[in-house]
Amino acid sequence: MRRTLRAVLAMLLLPLAAAFTLLMPQSAAAASLTQVTGFGNNPTHLNMYLYVPDHLAPRPALLVLVHYCGGSAGGIFGGNGHDYVTAADRYGYIIVLPEATRDGHCFDVSSPAALKRDGGSDSTGIMSMVGYTRQHYDVDPARIVVSGFSSGAMMTNVLAAEYPDVFSAASAFSGVPAGCFATTDGSQWNGQCSSGNVIKSAQQWGDLARSMYPGYTGSYPRMQLWHGTTDTTLAYPNFGEEIKQWTNLHGLSQTPAATDRPQSAWTRTRYGGTGPQSPVEGISIAGTGHTLPQPGMLAYAITFLGLDSGGSAPPPPSTSGELHAVGAGKCLDVPNASTTGGTQLQIWDCRGGAGQVWTRTGSGQLTVTISGTTLCLDAYNHQTTAGTKVETWPCNGGANQQWNINGDGTVTGVQSGLCLDVTGASTANGARVQLWTCNGGTNQKWNLS
Repeated sequence: MRRTLRAVLAMLLLPLAAAFTLLMPQSAAAASLTQVTGFGNNPTHLNMYLYVPDHLAPRPALLVLVHYCGGSAGGIFGGNGHDYVTAADRYGYIIVLPEATRDGHCFDVSSPAALKRDGGSDSTGIMSMVGYTRQHYDVDPARIVVSGFSSGAMMTNVLAAEYPDVFSAASAFSGVPAGCFATTDGSQWNGQCSSGNVIKSAQQWGDLARSMYPGYTGSYPRMQLWHGTTDTTLAYPNFGEEIKQWTNLHGLSQTPAATDRPQSAWTRTRYGGTGPQSPVEGISIAGTGHTLPQPGMLAYAITFLGLDSGGSAPPPPSTSGELHAVGAGKCLDVPNASTTGGTQLQIWDCRGGAGQVWTRTGSGQLTVTISGTTLCLDAYNHQTTAGTKVETWPCNGGANQQWNINGDGTVTGVQSGLCLDVTGASTANGARVQLWTCNGGTNQKWNLS
């Protein structure tokens, strides 16, 4: 069984990890991490890595970020979890990265010890890491959160069930309900669960989670769940079973309070509320397998987890210049240097004049000043769907006017996670600029200089 598990992991997960390794700068990530030893009770010999940004918020949040099978702390830090790192630099929160050391580098979410609070398995060691960090930094106890991918998503569910008095929110990408992977024969792989064949009622799932912390009567963390509809590693039915479990733990109906489509392939359902921090939120991604998170997704998770509020680090310095559309060899331009709010932006031959000089402010805005009037780069009407118009608007501090200029050349909306995009990859003067799903195209590459 162990050999089978290693083969499955190598075939399905390691290529994904390798792809992210090729895409992201690993050397910088590894240099930014600090390994911590002697952090407390660690019965399964996990490694602990800690990331503390240069500019720490006065009362920082704490994110526990848990890697996938076959992964590592450095791999997730510099790879598909890197947006969490850039956000930590911006908002001043701390990241704890547990690292599994057993054969296969998976986290134990199967043994009886793993599925009991302070039971003596991986979850016990991870909580020692949380305790160590709280002892050494003035962490805000109301903003300790957890997120993970695949095996890390399964651990995210387990930690939130076992330590609901510690974690305020959780975000799990491609996981299973807490307790679903339980085994009694020493194996860490539960084929029935992974294939989506463990089906229970909402009450049964809720009771299983409650059994991990007997006697607890308090509230449970907000839970955000992500899953691809064509996932065959941890099959898609697990998504619905997770929703059953967490709506039950929150005492909610399984009927959504709101349903929308933030991006064309996404279906988002919210339970117990309609806002960005509803008690339970599920996002299914049509036609996607075991390849989460994808570009733009972590921006939604950061907001859901509350990592973008409640105190921030000192802002980055302001930078001004033309915003060059790399693929077209032109500049982001306000048509006719208009000072009218709501003017949709375009690309045009660079001339450095009015309507083409942009300033990145310390609060993450991109502003343009024309005839003494300063306007902000704005996502129309706070929309977060692909195709949203990008316009100028009077600056108001809204999340739809905050932008990340990323190391890969993309400019992404903080609220939407979508990329600034030249429509149709056009290189013509007058081509409109919009928000679109990040896809790595040259029409989504920009340079402020």
